[in-house]
Amino acid sequence: MAAPFPSAGTGLNFVPVVWSKKLNLRLYATTVLAHITNTKYEGEITGQGSSVEIREKPSVIVSDYTGTVSYAELDDAKQTLVIDKAKHYAFKVDDILEVQSNIELQNNAIDDATNNMRISIDKDVLSGTYTDATTSLASTVVTKANILELITSAGQALDELNVASDGRFLVLPPWICKMIKDSDLRDASIAGDSTSILRNGRVGIIDRFTIFMSNLLNVTATGTIWNCIAGTKDGISFASQYIKTETLRLESTFGDGVRGLNVYGYKTVHPDSLVHIPTTKA
Repeated sequence: MAAPFPSAGTGLNFVPVVWSKKLNLRLYATTVLAHITNTKYEGEITGQGSSVEIREKPSVIVSDYTGTVSYAELDDAKQTLVIDKAKHYAFKVDDILEVQSNIELQNNAIDDATNNMRISIDKDVLSGTYTDATTSLASTVVTKANILELITSAGQALDELNVASDGRFLVLPPWICKMIKDSDLRDASIAGDSTSILRNGRVGIIDRFTIFMSNLLNVTATGTIWNCIAGTKDGISFASQYIKTETLRLESTFGDGVRGLNVYGYKTVHPDSLVHIPTTKA
């Protein structure tokens, strides 16, 4: 006769604990990639190692007409967006833990993994593109007295490169955004936003720039320079796709393994559309 399944206290670690069904909320850094990059090639990727050929718009020279016409060859230039990066998550859900907690543990864990994935990719792209900018302003010690001049200097740099005014963005760290809110720019009408100057990372509009706050900007190893970035969505192409999200039964334990794989790539396709703004605290 088979031995009965062991009861509590004879081998399995059952603890008389009441598990709440309410989760303690976590805090996540604000992500901004959706607002500062273009994703028009995202549907064309199939997996890590794939690439997308991006054709350049031809440049046609206009000449004075003197009675004859000469025909120039169209330039068939192109750039390649390589999907060469991948990030994954993996965790296990024990059967006993799932029963004891009585929470949709797996779904909540996937939600957490997805948020952390966005944060990790945001940080990678923000750190990997600011050095591509055609224009890099002089490193500036930012104060309430010069914050507006810093913003308008970035605008001037884009104007001189004939970059369109529509869709301009500026990503700043929290401490600079606080200066904006503490300065005369705190008036929403000055910021060009009649609703509110602060909402989910979007601070407001100043000198044609939509200002976004991010705690994921690149900071030098010494922690003294924040590498802010301004520009338009035309500057950076970004593509990302989850190619695997799966659950499998684990052999070494009574539980399920859950894992997901995200592949992505990014490329600065128009460096003229970006401005690098190195900043330091006073």
